[in-house]
Amino acid sequence: MQNDYIHKWLPQKEDFLHILLELEAPPVPRICKICRKDGVYRCPDCMHQLLLCTNCCRTMHEAHPFHRIQQWTGDFFEDCALHMTGLQLHLGHGGAPCPSASGNEPPPLSGQSRHATACKDGDQAKDDRQDTRPMDDGEWEDEDNIPLHLRPPVGSKYLTIVDVTGVHFILVRPCQCLNAASYHMQLFRAKLCPSMFDKPSTTFTFSVLDDFLRDNVECGTSGMNYYRKLCQVTSNVFPHLVLDRYWELLRVAQQWHLLKLLKWSGFEDNKNCTKKGDLVLFCMACPQPGINVSTNANLDQWKYTRMVVMDGNFKAEHMHERQPDDQVWLMDGRGFMVTNPPYQAYLKATPHITEKSPCNNHKAINQASVSCGKLNSTGVGATACTQHGCFYPHSIVDFQKGERQLNMDYSLANALSYNMTSIDYVLCFYDINCAYMKNLRRHVDSSDLLHIPPSMRIMAGIGMWHVHGHKEECYMRYSPLFIKGSGWVNGEIIETLWSTLNIVSASTRGMTTPYRQELLDFQMNDSNFMKMIRMGMEIQG
Repeated sequence: MQNDYIHKWLPQKEDFLHILLELEAPPVPRICKICRKDGVYRCPDCMHQLLLCTNCCRTMHEAHPFHRIQQWTGDFFEDCALHMTGLQLHLGHGGAPCPSASGNEPPPLSGQSRHATACKDGDQAKDDRQDTRPMDDGEWEDEDNIPLHLRPPVGSKYLTIVDVTGVHFILVRPCQCLNAASYHMQLFRAKLCPSMFDKPSTTFTFSVLDDFLRDNVECGTSGMNYYRKLCQVTSNVFPHLVLDRYWELLRVAQQWHLLKLLKWSGFEDNKNCTKKGDLVLFCMACPQPGINVSTNANLDQWKYTRMVVMDGNFKAEHMHERQPDDQVWLMDGRGFMVTNPPYQAYLKATPHITEKSPCNNHKAINQASVSCGKLNSTGVGATACTQHGCFYPHSIVDFQKGERQLNMDYSLANALSYNMTSIDYVLCFYDINCAYMKNLRRHVDSSDLLHIPPSMRIMAGIGMWHVHGHKEECYMRYSPLFIKGSGWVNGEIIETLWSTLNIVSASTRGMTTPYRQELLDFQMNDSNFMKMIRMGMEIQG
């Protein structure tokens, strides 16, 4: 089918190429489409890329300040920028100039006089971390040869704005009314997220932050790769000369993660978000008393049994940090990763007891004590629902060595405390349940930091793929085919969840612990969300 379309296209490829070449030339006569004056600018981002004069180009783009324009040089169209046409961005008053603004402000400069090879205001450059160096700061590059539209303009009111269309410089006029909000809040209300509060010089549009989140979740794009893409969008000929705002992107994106989760979860104030796992989604089909099951229902039935599956993932490594004491936690314990201080206290208070497997030589048991000196975390352990493959909030733990039982105990205990009131039946699948379940109750009862209700009955199972690596008696005892009430499940669904998480795990390897936690939380939340919106289609099918 695909080849049929290509065969039909081949005879017309010259026509398509002719149109592409024709679009590179200005129309004849070369006049402004609106006022009929001399036309010098065109906008490839606008439909039909009309030829415009300076005034008409500026007027048409007051509502589209982040379009990339081109200027006719007499021989070809050269990349240009809207701030070179005198475009200004007014904050407040619906984009109109502030009536309280001083009327004697000098008009914006035009042409080359607006540009400088570097920021002249040393104090502001120091305060704002306004690094005017390009992404690839080669010593051979003469800054006088940097194209005009890539040079930072002179003037403290010029703002570096990063959008999905690239990096822009725009003259910003804040509202100066008596009741006006602070400058950084005015920027945020205009959908520009500042990189700092004191004299911000760089902002990111909401669109570029959302686009970065989508790229990170769907494609596993790292911050470095994403910003390099923006440099290509800004100038595909000189991407190495675009200003470096990579670190600012990481900082603002971290804040944006939290704001989006608070908004989606219905929290107006972060102080009200106090429960574990409050900012993330869980399975809408698993029984949760008070949410999708009446608290008055008889929960002592098989249909209200919680089915969980546990596993470890050694792709989600994390290296030791250079400054472990200098950390800022934005949502510790409010997502899928467990709260760090209590977990560290549990690890210090709980000894690891090496036990011999009663079954075959399973790798998860034999390598439980294997450590790696370069890694702060060798991987993660998780608990998910068996039937639908949704991660349990506040149940993802870091491994310090191998897949030790004390780590998985903490994960399971937290999962079984999430919306489990009055549910006493649990079917738990784990690759090495024949050894794990023998010591679970003893470990829980001997720890003050773990709690599983004594009345809760936990039935053990082993997934259909892993159970064939066990002894024959394990197959008869732990296979889901022979467990009453298990239904038609394979107990291996968590293995499918690692594939998407592993895409982003590589980029989190060298991050700070809080940022890594937040990024993994966001990725797992998206995984649960995708399960939820597609669940109805699966049921109908």
